Amino acid sequence: MSTPERHKLEFGDRLRELRESAGYSGREFASAAGWQPSKISKIENGKQLATDADLLTWVRLTKVPEPAATELRDELRTIRLESSNWKRQLRTGHRRRQEHSRGIEAEASTIRAFELVVVPGLVQTADYARHVLSSAAALQQVPNDTDAAVQVRLERQHALYDSAKHVELLIAESALRYFACPPQTMVAQIDRLIALCGLATVRFGIIPLNTRWPHIPASGFWIIGDTVFVETVNTEINTDDPDDVALYNRLADSLWQAAVEGDNARRLLVQISTEIAQLPDPPTTKD
Repeated sequence: MSTPERHKLEFGDRLRELRESAGYSGREFASAAGWQPSKISKIENGKQLATDADLLTWVRLTKVPEPAATELRDELRTIRLESSNWKRQLRTGHRRRQEHSRGIEAEASTIRAFELVVVPGLVQTADYARHVLSSAAALQQVPNDTDAAVQVRLERQHALYDSAKHVELLIAESALRYFACPPQTMVAQIDRLIALCGLATVRFGIIPLNTRWPHIPASGFWIIGDTVFVETVNTEINTDDPDDVALYNRLADSLWQAAVEGDNARRLLVQISTEIAQLPDPPTTKD
């Protein structure tokens, strides 16, 4: 049994003890929480990891005092970090991770993304995505199933055309200036973004260089539904804690104030594309 799985079992045991100490049967607790009874069983047996919102409900119903409640929240986040480690998530390659993202995005009614140094996966061209995923596979030393992963990443883009969704994609100009691909691949990627400027179902913006930022984010982030996702080099952090989600939404709102959109964004993209097109492709290397 892996360490994350063992810790999920131990965490589930703690939650079971709290429920029983509070005098609830499994069915009674499910009814009080507004959940299916099967959810209680899955969480307590380590088959399903509780969300931040689940834990808030558990703590409220079992009347857990502080600082014990804080200790539980910290333990849950530690387990989540262990489970989200890239080595673990990508142990069979990127395809499964892309399928996971596709499912989350398909179910969400809102998607808000901000990226500092990379074009968001939802609008990447196949060639650009291939370079990004191949680079990540090499860094993480995981199987390189790039072709299959790229196919799923492109399928994720169906979410862009769903009129029932609210999609916001915001990038810093640095995401276009620093690129892990040949210049001509980047030019094609920017052409894709130019087309995006006219898409009615997507709000797209760029924070230009030499712009004063209202706040300085430490990294890119995604808000999908009521969950925040932040990628680091070794893991992915996600939280559905209402305070965390509200914080990231405030940050996103403030960053949009520094962005250009519509025709202004299109003009900036054309300018950047023209400059990049004049750069030479790197020389090919022989094995």
